[in-house]
Amino acid sequence: MAEGAAEEAAADGSGDSATRTPDRGVAPIKPQYLTTKEQFHEFLEARGREKVPRETELDIGGKLYLAPLTTCGNLPFRRICKRFGADVTCGEMAVCTNLLQGQTSEWALLKRHHSEDLFGVQLEGAFPDTMTRCAELLNRTIEVDFVDINVGCPIDLVYKKGGGCALMSRSTKCRQIVLGMNQVLDVPLTMKIRTGVQERTNLAHRLLPELRDWGVSLVTLHGRSREQRYTKLADWQYIEQCVKAASPMPLFGNGDILSYEDANRAMQTGVAGVMIARGALLKPWLFTEIKEQRHWDISSSERLDILRDFTHYGLEHWGSDTQGVEKTRRFLLEWLSFLCRYVPVGLLERLPQKINERPPYYLGRDYLETLMASQNSADWIHISEMLLGPVPPNFVFLPKHKANSYK
Repeated sequence: MAEGAAEEAAADGSGDSATRTPDRGVAPIKPQYLTTKEQFHEFLEARGREKVPRETELDIGGKLYLAPLTTCGNLPFRRICKRFGADVTCGEMAVCTNLLQGQTSEWALLKRHHSEDLFGVQLEGAFPDTMTRCAELLNRTIEVDFVDINVGCPIDLVYKKGGGCALMSRSTKCRQIVLGMNQVLDVPLTMKIRTGVQERTNLAHRLLPELRDWGVSLVTLHGRSREQRYTKLADWQYIEQCVKAASPMPLFGNGDILSYEDANRAMQTGVAGVMIARGALLKPWLFTEIKEQRHWDISSSERLDILRDFTHYGLEHWGSDTQGVEKTRRFLLEWLSFLCRYVPVGLLERLPQKINERPPYYLGRDYLETLMASQNSADWIHISEMLLGPVPPNFVFLPKHKANSYK
């Protein structure tokens, strides 16, 4: 008898006792749980095809949410904000078509640091098919707590293609995007919107009930229109009106928060929480101030330590070779174009500083504090050299937010 046949005979109890293996018992399973081999595998295959129940709720009420900030909201900056008390973080806006094309630079925007315990990614796109395909791809490849749709980006490049803020007036497309993405995601779908497109024509209060009914888990409303940009203060009265329109869907508010008093007033409108954007760029320790309900007169040396930590995180993230150093420098300089607008608490006649108040020229309490107040990009470069060494020959820097660079 062939070896295989002999083993088979021994296994089923037939064959010569001299060649048979020792008897093996069967575990005593209760009869109601017993099944056949075929039924066992059929059951597993059928259950494997079933979709995992989708998590539809995002429980972040009362938490401090760092906005997805283009360019400046990179991973090293988010690590700084997490250290100071940001609860929720979100990657920079990623363009869905770039992700589908496999652009490495776009996929890098979705990278999550292990300290980011409540983390989402933000997608921008104008068409239901590409947004749905992208959501399906992300659902398979990355670990996030939520996916956010950008319906707030005001820039022409995005708006003219029908994405960002343009989706606020393209209700059918917006609906198809939400329904398609919800179909393929296992995590909550959120959205960031503006008051509307034109300055005097608010759309959010009409759109919010629809978003709720389509299955959006949470919306953040920036209290400005596309046209308005930053020419006027955010409209928190309108945000309060929109809280009622969105109910019971949670609504976060965003706009002009630079102190714990600003955050307290915002929460009085009934919003589920606040998202902080420019305020975090001017002073990332704002999260600590809000949680501890105090004004922090942070010293220039403490602020330099924060910048030093940023450069360490940057070299860790982008690499410590020449290319990594210069990439870290570029992002540091972009951030310094905002940081220079912070006025130290100890120098103010009246507290708190308002986000729409441009600082005058002033002399700080030491050289470093004065240097950090400079609105000249040459001085920002000097600060970068203190941390990263000399810039390469013929180095030139112009911030993406050119309005922040003036002498």
